[in-house]
Amino acid sequence: MALLVGVATPYAPAPAADEAGPTAAPARHTRVILVFGDSLSAGYGIRVDHGWVSLLAQKLAREGYGFQVVNASVSGETTAGGLARLPRALSLHRPGIVILELGANDGLRGLPVAQARDNLGRMISLAQAQHARVLLLGMRMPPNYGERYTEGFRQMYLEVAHSYGVPLLPFFLDRVALHAELMQADNLHPNELGQPLLLENVWPKLAPLLQQAARSAEAGAAVH
Repeated sequence: MALLVGVATPYAPAPAADEAGPTAAPARHTRVILVFGDSLSAGYGIRVDHGWVSLLAQKLAREGYGFQVVNASVSGETTAGGLARLPRALSLHRPGIVILELGANDGLRGLPVAQARDNLGRMISLAQAQHARVLLLGMRMPPNYGERYTEGFRQMYLEVAHSYGVPLLPFFLDRVALHAELMQADNLHPNELGQPLLLENVWPKLAPLLQQAARSAEAGAAVH
């Protein structure tokens, strides 16, 4: 279930599929950020309001950006699962920006890189067809998966970002993954101490998209 973060309110559940009426989607496309990821964005193992997505919403509110953040992340999600869910999420929330954070579970399961690459590309195409800007968050696999697989996995994100012309954060867990004090006991998920660093990683790539979306909103308001 998606979670909606308003600019002046904490997390609140978004309407369920059978509850969403004609006014469920925000009035303006450009003022919604859809975070579409897996457990790294869903707040696995921590209080959800301490997760990096919630911290992002708080930062946007403090700095007066006027964006809502919808967290449609699902723990355990693969790129195939995300591709199946994304059309409805785009239709329901009509985001101006999509932060796409998927692929880690494909890698951990050893699924074919080509399959994950295709799924990521198709998701980006779906978002772009709805005039949303996309930020792709990359991941890396531990060395025990073998050099061929880990390098192919790393390159996957570079290739997708280049092919679809979207900004890329090469490694979402940079400065976090190799620091035990910032990770949960499973060594896969950042703890609450690591969440602010995740936001720090994302912000420089996200800020230009926020500015572009804000300009688009202003232009649209002027036309109407």
